Amino acid sequence: MGNALTEQKNNLNLWGFNNFTNAAISEGFFHDVLTTTRPVGPTITYDDEEYINFASINILDLHQTSDVMDHFHRAADIYGLTTGGSRVTQGICKAHKEMEAKLCQITGKERAISFASGLLANIGFINAMSCKFHFSPTCNINNDDAVFVFDRDCHWSLWKAASHLKFGSQLFAFRHNDTADLKKLLQRLSPVHKKIIVVFESVYSADGSIAPMKKIFDICEAYNTLTYVDDANGFLIYGSKQRLFSEEFSQIGRATFNMVSFSKAVGMEGGAISGPEKFIHAFEVLSGTSLFTAAIQPPTASTITYIMEKLTKQPKIMDEYLNRSLTLRKRLLDKNFLLNPDSSYIISIIIGQDEKAVNVYKEFLQEKMIVPMFRYPAVKPDHALIRIMLNAHHTPAQIDSFIHVLERLQKKYNF
Repeated sequence: MGNALTEQKNNLNLWGFNNFTNAAISEGFFHDVLTTTRPVGPTITYDDEEYINFASINILDLHQTSDVMDHFHRAADIYGLTTGGSRVTQGICKAHKEMEAKLCQITGKERAISFASGLLANIGFINAMSCKFHFSPTCNINNDDAVFVFDRDCHWSLWKAASHLKFGSQLFAFRHNDTADLKKLLQRLSPVHKKIIVVFESVYSADGSIAPMKKIFDICEAYNTLTYVDDANGFLIYGSKQRLFSEEFSQIGRATFNMVSFSKAVGMEGGAISGPEKFIHAFEVLSGTSLFTAAIQPPTASTITYIMEKLTKQPKIMDEYLNRSLTLRKRLLDKNFLLNPDSSYIISIIIGQDEKAVNVYKEFLQEKMIVPMFRYPAVKPDHALIRIMLNAHHTPAQIDSFIHVLERLQKKYNF
């Protein structure tokens, strides 16, 4: 028995996880996962210790308001807590159908399909659009000749979904937000390939940059390509005429497919894709991430619909949030911090050296603040940054405290 255990231990060491994990922790690539013990919002509680939270993507904190909680509880009484199976094998819950119909109303698309997360939506889309599937001699599909053109900064979930495609043959990339580079690439590809899909994001999560959507759609339409916009970080945040970037977001309806995440403005979990009716219908099976897993919990789906309706009927909620976010951004610029150039609600403060950013993160932690840090491989080496998402319920005192600590760390680490 002793020899067998020793051999098993040696076999485990062959995989390299022990060395990798120890090195990653010591070099600051990642740390032990913290455990929350109360609802997450402007503050977060780890083992009953409260921290100011600048990491939450649930920017409006609506999930803790009484009307939203009351709706969720009523929906749980009506639908229960679980789907009990995939939508293809068992059917679709009324809560999901209403949610998808509301999404179509907002996006102007023919049909929508929801997924348990935005990541699963992205993976399912690439899988469905590139698959070869055979039900019968008359019911089959073959899109293994599809070509995908990504913005270089697209989310990991999209790149992972496309990892089965050969780069330079079925998968290509253009420089981030560089429409001239996109046009040059399509000029080369379009005479050879008939099925081309250009994939990009509306708002990029690391640096808060905004896609030049009008120019992208103009180019794609000129070369007769399909478009897929990952609107995870922009859905229900931008688009109103009085808000920033309204010119770009007024164009988003031109996308062939629109993917949204419900974790940002809506503040719940889940994702969805809306687009042409027959495509979306086929995604029920061809995505795989709908067929082989359960969907969003029914009371969550119902609450998503409630919040979408609330935000469309009460634009003041988002307007006030965005104004507060811009005020914070101006305060940081006035203090000469180096920020991402686009004035989106995602505020990235450039630190520079990876090691320096790790130390900044740790010192914020000591000050009872959660401030997410992005370093290589999330960004280029020594282009590290910290990312701030203001929460609608952050108090002035909490914001002042953050800026005070940031000023101290700026002097200490010279960024």
